[in-house]
Amino acid sequence: MKEQRREWPRGMKRTRQRECVLSVLENSDSPLSAMDICGSAQNRDCRLWLSTVYRILELFVKEEVAVKTTMPDGGTSLYELNRYRHRHYAVCLRCRRVLEMDNCPLEKFVPEFSESDFRVTGHRIEMYGYCRECDGKER
Repeated sequence: MKEQRREWPRGMKRTRQRECVLSVLENSDSPLSAMDICGSAQNRDCRLWLSTVYRILELFVKEEVAVKTTMPDGGTSLYELNRYRHRHYAVCLRCRRVLEMDNCPLEKFVPEFSESDFRVTGHRIEMYGYCRECDGKER
């Protein structure tokens, strides 16, 4: 069963459109594009303009309700509910499939800074390449 949010994010106006986008994010196991979210919303009989979905997602990212990952092409972004779990992904550059990594490559890494008054509170890693199905097509 998917994790469900128990309460609405504090200080954020509750609208039918925001509820719909939040519901799509809550019920997804992997990051989704705004287009995917819009399509899922349509399947739930929630009619949204793509521009509305983008505005809602940017608000969710700003308020830390969602996490945004930008693809290396700079144009495509993927969004997921911020579940406050440590996760990293590998993204296929051809089919855009997103695979969750089983481990953190920085688990034992201790960064050094020229300034000593910096405390690391988190990091994000996305790896890019080709999934098994697409790898042969690229060669």
